[in-house]
Amino acid sequence: MKRLSLKTKKEKGSIAHQKFVKKEHLKTFFVHFARVFLLIAIIGVWELVAYLNIVDPFITSSPSRIIKQTVELYNSGSLFKHILTTLNETVLAFTLSTIIGTAIAIILFVITPLKRVLEPYLIVLNSLPKIALGPLIIIWVGVGTNAIVTMGILICVVITIINLLNGYLSVSNEKIMLLKTMGANKLQILTKLIIPATLPNFIATLKINLGMAWVGVIMGEYLSSKAGLGYLLVYGGQIFKLDLVMTAIVILCILSSVMYGIISIIEKIIVKKR
Repeated sequence: MKRLSLKTKKEKGSIAHQKFVKKEHLKTFFVHFARVFLLIAIIGVWELVAYLNIVDPFITSSPSRIIKQTVELYNSGSLFKHILTTLNETVLAFTLSTIIGTAIAIILFVITPLKRVLEPYLIVLNSLPKIALGPLIIIWVGVGTNAIVTMGILICVVITIINLLNGYLSVSNEKIMLLKTMGANKLQILTKLIIPATLPNFIATLKINLGMAWVGVIMGEYLSSKAGLGYLLVYGGQIFKLDLVMTAIVILCILSSVMYGIISIIEKIIVKKR
């Protein structure tokens, strides 16, 4: 009788688990469906409003005009030139700022007196509008890609340092003391405890960095560029060709979404391995 009772409980538990999993799958499906439906609805309303001339399409453009403008850029051979220019600059700024910021955060964590000395300067640098440094950047590193990537790094690197350092300092003191009593030095504590424990914080910092890298690169292209999506934004605004401006914005949204999706996939892989 006991065996039958246990078997019945297991079967009930299995059925309940299957119902729960099915319910979660339905929730996920609904969320994805709602996202796609919302996007289609926004595009449809946008196109309808422009078609009926409720709002002047010269001001807001429309999906059909954006597609037409994209085809024109493609036929002229400049579409992928502008996309690749901005994409390369963004990836470079994102990668370098992450590496530099992580290295500095580790150094400040290991050398506590240095952290105390530099902390107020980091706060000031973080609050400083980086666009104000534009003229200096052009003088220091020149125009073009160097200035654009430098602007992206300046915007991202301080945020990286602050976020990662705060993550390192938030790790439980009890765990740190336990490792110290076992004879671990600061480097061992960092590699065996701090960095693994703050991996979610690092992924979150990457997501923030990605958006800031796009901001920095577009700002840099505003200041000094002959190609890129930022250049299209400036050029389109100067000649009042808002279809070109909206096309550049839509392409930026697509590229940033794809890069964010890549980081999210990496995050899921890391979480599964932990």
